[in-house]
Amino acid sequence: MQPISQVSGRAYPWGAKNIDTDVIIPAHWLKTITREGLGKGAFETVRAQPGNIFDDPEYAGSPILIAGDNFGCGSSREHAAWALADMGIVAVIAPSFSDIFSGNAFKNGIIPVVLPQEAIDRLIEVAKTDSVTVDLETMSVTTPYQDRFPFELDAFRRQCLMEGLDEIGLTLARDTAISKYESGVSEHRPWMSGDRAYAGIVVEGAGRP
Repeated sequence: MQPISQVSGRAYPWGAKNIDTDVIIPAHWLKTITREGLGKGAFETVRAQPGNIFDDPEYAGSPILIAGDNFGCGSSREHAAWALADMGIVAVIAPSFSDIFSGNAFKNGIIPVVLPQEAIDRLIEVAKTDSVTVDLETMSVTTPYQDRFPFELDAFRRQCLMEGLDEIGLTLARDTAISKYESGVSEHRPWMSGDRAYAGIVVEGAGRP
């Protein structure tokens, strides 16, 4: 996972509410065994409509999506986050998210930014012509017009996003401590390390009623 401190660029000024994971990535795309290429199926039903925002050259490659309330509701499919990431989305701004989607987004390097509807309305207007910036250092969303909207994010999630640490990365970051613990186990509890010298030990009284 790539470290993220700031995301700046054009944003899809969508604002649609109650967008479930089936809209984000339809079920027939779930047969894939790889995360790559899912961006082509993202918002497939929306893209089937003429003049949709996701195929508008004005917003091509935008790293930010501005959505409405209850974004990511419905099923728990992680493919929804995979599809957004494959599209190049690094931050989603909305008044609220499904808890499961929010967790999946975080684990896949996407910042779920919660802002009040008034801020969403303003950002949608700005995004039609100008860039938007999401900054994890200052925990704020800003525009070229001096708009500044502070947001909150769990401190642990913020740290993981800024350091680019997913679950595997977190484990590897503790490699020294894990190795030290395992060495101690081998020294003080050799029977747990598979030492053949202890393989045939019978504990006195074992098996007795």
